[in-house]
Amino acid sequence: MAAPPPVVVVTGANGLVGAAVCRALAQRSAQVRAVVRRAGSAPALDGVTEVVGGFADEDLARAVTAGADAVVTTVHPMSSSREVQHRVGAEGTAVLARAARDAGVTRFVHVSTAGVYDRSPGLGDVAEDGALLPDGSGDYPDTKNAADAALARVDGLTTVLVRPPAILGAGETSVWNTLRPQRMREGRRRANPAQSWPWVHVDDLAAFLADVATGAVATAEDPERGPVAGRTTPVIVAGEPATWRDYLGTVTDGLGVAPEWTDEPVWTGQLRADRARRWGWTPRVGLAQAMDELRRGAAALS
Repeated sequence: MAAPPPVVVVTGANGLVGAAVCRALAQRSAQVRAVVRRAGSAPALDGVTEVVGGFADEDLARAVTAGADAVVTTVHPMSSSREVQHRVGAEGTAVLARAARDAGVTRFVHVSTAGVYDRSPGLGDVAEDGALLPDGSGDYPDTKNAADAALARVDGLTTVLVRPPAILGAGETSVWNTLRPQRMREGRRRANPAQSWPWVHVDDLAAFLADVATGAVATAEDPERGPVAGRTTPVIVAGEPATWRDYLGTVTDGLGVAPEWTDEPVWTGQLRADRARRWGWTPRVGLAQAMDELRRGAAALS
């Protein structure tokens, strides 16, 4: 008798990452509980059930995690005030994690960020054990670090902190394909072309998140082989090496404007995604394809 399909909770299911995760889970025949704040905004896909409300509400957190096998969290209000970022990203996500643990959820997969790592000029490559930025480095890295730390304090839950860099992918809410190019069109287009610009495509990120959530990546005693059961395991996901010349040069080319190149000291190392690859992840979207999609999107804005 075939095992029943896994039940996976996805928060922020109407966002760029959340919607992509819902699609990836649907492709894997999972049953998805898509948590959104606005009715009718979850992806209309077979196996996806919309749940309207705030995941930080304890009653909703308990209800949505009951009988679930995994949770994927994608919400962080990065453009909001520090107070809101902390309340939603750190405190709210921890509420959901505790509810998931109490419900016997097998995996809690949290979309963190590679932005928590120190990437100062002169430092080399960065892996999962790299130095984290100290408190006071900015609202976004501070509150993302706080969220990761809050999740690590939830005992008895297998938690995976997935740390992507810039997430590429077409969409109205896409930071790197739409929102930043809009600002560059208005004049904000300065960078050192040699600075490293780590990235991952949203479809590759979503595939990894879905594989981890559905158990396609088995737990292991060694974090280099898989998530450690009952512990918190960070993992970096990043595509081919790239620089700001690739990103800013592509966007400005699409917009039909000139970049403003600078020469200040910058980080030129790489984010090491060796752990993710040892877990079986192979990104399918290469730099050329990602830049072509980016250029076409920028051209549509001009």
